[in-house]
Amino acid sequence: MRRQNPFWGEDFHAGRRTRLLQRARIVAALRGFFAARDFVEIEPSALQVSPGNETHIAGFATQFSAPGGVSQQLYLHSSPEFDCKKLLAAGERRIFALAHVFRNGERTKLHHPEFTMLEWYRAGASYRTLIDDCAAILQTAAEAVGVKTFGFGGKSLDPFAAPEVVSVTEAFAHYAGIDLVSVLDDRDALAAEALRLGLRVAPDDHWSDLFSKILSDKIEPNLGEGRVAALIDYPASEAALARRKPCDPRFAERFELYGCGVELANAFGELIDPAEQRRRFAADMAERRRIYGEAYPLDEDFLQALAFMPPSSGAALGLDRLVMLATRAETIDQVIWAPVARA
Repeated sequence: MRRQNPFWGEDFHAGRRTRLLQRARIVAALRGFFAARDFVEIEPSALQVSPGNETHIAGFATQFSAPGGVSQQLYLHSSPEFDCKKLLAAGERRIFALAHVFRNGERTKLHHPEFTMLEWYRAGASYRTLIDDCAAILQTAAEAVGVKTFGFGGKSLDPFAAPEVVSVTEAFAHYAGIDLVSVLDDRDALAAEALRLGLRVAPDDHWSDLFSKILSDKIEPNLGEGRVAALIDYPASEAALARRKPCDPRFAERFELYGCGVELANAFGELIDPAEQRRRFAADMAERRRIYGEAYPLDEDFLQALAFMPPSSGAALGLDRLVMLATRAETIDQVIWAPVARA
């Protein structure tokens, strides 16, 4: 049977080409943006000994057949983060990457199994500085394609407006009526709040599961309308790669950027304590094994490099989603040059 609407079909491609050319202009503008700020573009390796160690991110595995018949399991990276931090340990101070990354089990109007991550790091900078970077990146993208507003899902925003900055505790109080501080690490109390909000609570839901359900259902859809929103200072348990806030270690130096209810970026004041990072990875992989029946190896080289990494902040922004909002695309496939064919 002939596949419907292959991306290489001439008529189908013609309907996507305007957005794809706009994507190209945004990419060129972003490279200029970082070059003007003395960032070095690096090229991370897609093949890694670990795809990353976040509980709910699934990797693609492959086999490397070395000379002599030795076989080694490798993974396609889910983020260029590990290589970026190794290069910070090597002495780089301002770096960025436009990397193709891979996440298994993801295919929706906002998810694609292979997508492009814009990731950048500043040694010696506060994570709050990256909010300013994000605002400037949105302006750069808007100027590259000559638009005054972004849009998605019937919502719109002004990419030239200053971001709204709201803490996670403020957002839970405003949108869900929950005093998050009072239920930190109290699974049963948070479960009661979730039930009050009409959400399903499973017997094996942990605190983090309930936090994610409330966040995705009651809070995220409300963020980033009119202007982008930076949701800052997550509970420490929800920021595996971020350092704790010195003034309140119950929370971590993390923010996520939202536009039109869509998550655009994730940023950290980076954790550089190898022992603490190992403990967090081990806990997340134990949780992954509990939920999915498998876990991923730790990158020992990465953990070793953390001891030599300077205090830094870094951000990861979904380039495809940025292009979607700038071009008002309805699905991620409309802004990817060669989307993976559907079965």
